[in-house]
Amino acid sequence: MSIALVVFDIAGTTVKDDNRIGEAFQATLEKFGYAVPLERINPFMGYEKNEAIREILKPFSNGNESIDDALVSSIHRSFVGRMVRFYETTTELEPLPHVEATFEVLRGKGVKIALNTGFSRNIADVILGRLGWYERELIDFVVASDEVAQGRPHPDMIHKLMAKAGVAAPVEVAKVGDTEVDINEGRNAGCRYVIGVTTGAFTGAALEPYQPTHIIDDIRQVVDIINP
Repeated sequence: MSIALVVFDIAGTTVKDDNRIGEAFQATLEKFGYAVPLERINPFMGYEKNEAIREILKPFSNGNESIDDALVSSIHRSFVGRMVRFYETTTELEPLPHVEATFEVLRGKGVKIALNTGFSRNIADVILGRLGWYERELIDFVVASDEVAQGRPHPDMIHKLMAKAGVAAPVEVAKVGDTEVDINEGRNAGCRYVIGVTTGAFTGAALEPYQPTHIIDDIRQVVDIINP
């Protein structure tokens, strides 16, 4: 059975990110009185952002597992506003090398291209709108973490994309991402291929313990993996 759907992450996988997301998280947390090093923040890239905030703040909870919901919501709203403004104005926004060509090759082979993200939908729409991927019909479907009950590492976003694409079996799906949580999302969804890419937050050595089916340095390698 051939691959019918490839689900790509956004930041660090298909879109350049020079740790601007981590820096935005750091600045937002500092605004709320939390000094957090980037080394603490970066492992949570790719998570649904409310969940990322909860995990990042755990050392500040004095042993209390429950982080105040109102605080998390306030931090998240501030972060979203900061990221929307950033992506609306930045001159740094660009696809990672070979991404658009890879989309074109896969779509030419009849494979559906989907994107999912730990961002909320409003941030994703700004990014994809500025890149012109909707208008140029380089992608088929998008699902953001605020459009499902549970974000990564749960498989909800992949399941929703499968429904949109009319793909019933996860053996027909490949997941591509640059973080631990991308890999676990793909594994939890039962994807045939779970491909870690080293263009973002994690090195190949850092991805290996999470057991992706493949680790690649160039997004073009996805084509050879799913069409051996």
